[in-house]
Amino acid sequence: MLIPATVAAVSVPVIACGGIATGAGLAAALALGADGVSMGTRFLASQEAPVHSYVKRRIVEATELDTNLIMRQVNNTSRGARNIVSDEVLSRLRAGCAFADIQPLVAGARGRTVFETGDLDAGVWTVGLSQSLIDDVLSVAELVHRIVSQAESIISTRLREMVTPT
Repeated sequence: MLIPATVAAVSVPVIACGGIATGAGLAAALALGADGVSMGTRFLASQEAPVHSYVKRRIVEATELDTNLIMRQVNNTSRGARNIVSDEVLSRLRAGCAFADIQPLVAGARGRTVFETGDLDAGVWTVGLSQSLIDDVLSVAELVHRIVSQAESIISTRLREMVTPT
């Protein structure tokens, strides 16, 4: 993980992101020197997130295998939900197409349509591997409380036991 290298290289607070959706992820990031975390996918599956309930349900039901890493060939790598559109983008890119050939498929307006209508195949929409760690849709207050409580428990028990002589 690059968190320690980042902390050593900068003099501003470091926020870890990517793959964090639980208290264990928060505890790990803090142990590595981060000052906090950003949790995009976890908060996308919250009651307050302004996206259709079908998107939230898909996140809860999905695993880490239900994503595609797209647009690497055009130097704009993005991870998104595996669906008809992202599969088509991958297929075209593997065949050697130019960005102009996929631009209509990856247009932000299409992703917005997914979030607004719940049509999960209307466009490319961003989601992370951490969806495999998400099994509910709670309020942000409940999520933050639970994640902080989990992290506190890990830090005060498991991590303390690792450094405290018996």
